[in-house]
Amino acid sequence: MIGRGVCVCKPRFGKRGSRFGILPFLCAVLASTALLALLFVDFIESWITSMSMSTLVESHVGIIPLQSVPPTRPEEFLLMPSPLVCQRAKPYLIIIVTSAPANQRARQAIRETWGGEVEVRGLRVMTLFMVGVATDPGLAKLLIEEAREQGDLVQGRFLDTYSNLTLKTLSMLGWARRFCPQAHFMAKVDDDVLFNPSALLQFLNKTHNPYEQGDLYLGRVHLHVAPDRDPDSKHYLPSGAYPPSVFPDYCSGTAYILSRSALLKISLAASASPLSTPLPPEDVFVGMCARTAGVLPSHCSLFSGGPGVPYGRCCYQAMVSIHHIPPREMLQYWADVHSSPPCSWLSLRASLGILIFNLCLDC
Repeated sequence: MIGRGVCVCKPRFGKRGSRFGILPFLCAVLASTALLALLFVDFIESWITSMSMSTLVESHVGIIPLQSVPPTRPEEFLLMPSPLVCQRAKPYLIIIVTSAPANQRARQAIRETWGGEVEVRGLRVMTLFMVGVATDPGLAKLLIEEAREQGDLVQGRFLDTYSNLTLKTLSMLGWARRFCPQAHFMAKVDDDVLFNPSALLQFLNKTHNPYEQGDLYLGRVHLHVAPDRDPDSKHYLPSGAYPPSVFPDYCSGTAYILSRSALLKISLAASASPLSTPLPPEDVFVGMCARTAGVLPSHCSLFSGGPGVPYGRCCYQAMVSIHHIPPREMLQYWADVHSSPPCSWLSLRASLGILIFNLCLDC
């Protein structure tokens, strides 16, 4: 688009051929503006998104039956590291990866790539995996062996099914609130996401005072999403379970960040929020609990959200999260992204701008 704009701008000279006309000047201004917009499209997108977000906050918290409260006691988890794991590691950032019991290859790929990092930019990082109960007895035994060998599995008392993803998130929030309250930030990440702790901490250090975090609920924000009323859809939510025509704004469940105070408020709101039948999608439910707790989501273009992203070394270097990455590609991309030499600032900004522009077209 920029190239075509430049090509049609042919220089015109004055009568004596000593002065340029106005058209080349305008074309140069337009080309420069377009280039700057491309280089800083992430800031532009974040600003536009923040302007479109709702600012209404719910004023009440419902009550739910005791058996629906997310588990917080050690005996309510079938598998977990030592209850003192966070006290010993003292993580600045704890990453909890939601994973299905059968996805052992995905978990191992994460351990060998970004999940294996324990210190990033001088800060302590710890990665754990959240799973549910496997229906296959053989798979259940394999999980026990994996937990014994790796020491990084947390297993809640719920069947690990797609319809129970909200229960998995409830357990994750309850575990983090109870056993890792000292972490400054918690990241929730799916096991098919290439996550970049370094890019996240760089962003947080630039945009947030590490000593005054406040309530932060950060990710790729979905705006004005309507409930799926199709009974044949796996995301079906009847009007009886959720009457409003749109959901509160929420961060994509593929990856999002909660500050310590936001985690506490959202987890407590989740404990006291009524659970409908069927359950709302897990990321929608977190957004609903955040709204009830008075915590508004913050949009960040460095999270890809749902759409897949074609591989590019420089843009992958800059992104915090990229969805739909199989284990084999995760190993390959991570190795290539961290090979030398690092991308220049201009290469990073240009590749990131093109990526975000394409993501906006897909939204």
